[in-house]
Amino acid sequence: MPAALNRRALLAHLAAAPATLSLSLRAEAQQAGLITGNVCLVQPETTAGPFYLDPGLVRRDITEGRPGAPMRLRLQVVRADCSPVEGARVDVWHCDAAGAYSGVQGLPGTTFLRGTQFSGADGVAEFATIYPGWYPGRTPHVHYIVFLDDRTVLTSQLFFADAASAAVYGNVAPYDARGLPDRPNDADGIARRAGAAAVAAVTGSTRALEAALVVGIA
Repeated sequence: MPAALNRRALLAHLAAAPATLSLSLRAEAQQAGLITGNVCLVQPETTAGPFYLDPGLVRRDITEGRPGAPMRLRLQVVRADCSPVEGARVDVWHCDAAGAYSGVQGLPGTTFLRGTQFSGADGVAEFATIYPGWYPGRTPHVHYIVFLDDRTVLTSQLFFADAASAAVYGNVAPYDARGLPDRPNDADGIARRAGAAAVAAVTGSTRALEAALVVGIA
């Protein structure tokens, strides 16, 4: 069977699989070059949400010294046949531990927790950041936009399992001063519409978190 068909079959299998994948499925995903088994054919489009700015900052480290739990964030851009997209521009932005976005909300001229990377041969764009905070009415999330040839092909948001957020917000400063979000994932309309495929796989400890999501584009 051609490799492209194998990848299509794997994606369909993973998309239909339960949230907790078997070791064999995870191994198949790794064999196909996917950074996580939490995959769907095409990531759902969601609202860009608040405060997209393009400060023109092509950089891997977007923290600018903002306090919080360190997190390596990887987004892997793939086509519907699971083949990686090299050279895709990926913009990300999210709020800090206190729920504030840079460049707005009384913080003009600031650029923390915003940046751009281009995907490598494996389709991965990687950022060094912190676990996002939360603000009233929303579950924790990271905004992202994928561009191909200066054309927006996907605007969406990625989310985190409620248990991962609870582990951070309940045990790490400065998050613990604010407590848990007022909206878990199932009470957030955007997260609910995006579904389980938009929830990042989170591993590591609160001193070195790893978050990964495979972003399928049409």
